[in-house]
Amino acid sequence: MKYQDIKIETEYIKADSFLKFAGVCATGGHAKYLIEEGQLSVNGEVCTMRGKKLRPGDTVCVADGPAFRIV
Repeated sequence: MKYQDIKIETEYIKADSFLKFAGVCATGGHAKYLIEEGQLSVNGEVCTMRGKKLRPGDTVCVADGPAFRIV
């Protein structure tokens, strides 16, 4: 799988904020929906927590969508 690198300037970013930051979702409501529906996986495991802290080195995949690596 090919990952798109996304650089963050902070120690971590929350999952819902990451989806907006990466351009996957235009609104927080859409991000919340994707996460609650189990459409997000972090490091290969389904994530349903909007506040999940993502840190550099983590991989994030959206079902039927893009894959990212946080740097």
